[in-house]
Amino acid sequence: MGSVKSVLDKRCTIRKYSNQVVADDLLNDLLESAARTSTCGNMQLYSVVVTRDASVREQLAPSHFNQPASQAPVLVTFCADYNRFNKWCLQNKAVPGYDNFESFMSALVDTVALAQTFSLLAEENGLGICYLGTTTYNPKEIAQTLKLPKMVVPVVTLSLGYPDEQPALTDRIPLKGWVHSDVYHDYTEQDIDDIYSYKNDIPENKEFLKINNKETLAQIFTDIRYTKKDGDFFSEKLIAFIKEQGFLK
Repeated sequence: MGSVKSVLDKRCTIRKYSNQVVADDLLNDLLESAARTSTCGNMQLYSVVVTRDASVREQLAPSHFNQPASQAPVLVTFCADYNRFNKWCLQNKAVPGYDNFESFMSALVDTVALAQTFSLLAEENGLGICYLGTTTYNPKEIAQTLKLPKMVVPVVTLSLGYPDEQPALTDRIPLKGWVHSDVYHDYTEQDIDDIYSYKNDIPENKEFLKINNKETLAQIFTDIRYTKKDGDFFSEKLIAFIKEQGFLK
């Protein structure tokens, strides 16, 4: 680790939370500070739905495959949102033309940037978070539960609370594996071996191979965790919903 120190040096995903209440004032302060994040044209193309109510969290859980983190005391859903901005335009004699892919991407980037800034601020203040990747798997179901109108698409959900576990840090590929000088330098076979070889010696990965009867760690990803079949299915589902919400016209 270099000389730069930050909360990221020790950050890890938290999936188990204590019963300690996350105060409204703290949460609002975190959100207000996170709003200083860079945003496209200063339009702030996002909305955030904070879900504390146990009954609503229970309704959301199946959309997140009932994973343990979805049982956190607070779920925070970050949504790409042109609904609010469009209404402002229409109420001020302007005709919005944001029903296209570029506009959705602008809102998506705004929203993801906000979510990450919020995550860092939350962790700096003693909270733990977990990104629920299932948000883009089941956006329509989540939108129905949260009553999201047209031009609003959920893209990131964070579970939030005070940690009730101290998991070990997960590995990261070395800097040389993903930082390129001046231009992109494509990888040779030897480069790939050098970048990823350390993963083969991690005990947890060895156990994955044994349990799943696989020859290589890459097969765990392609054959089990993130298969083409699932990727194609959820891609079609997500694109259909984005269109349904008024984008990609």
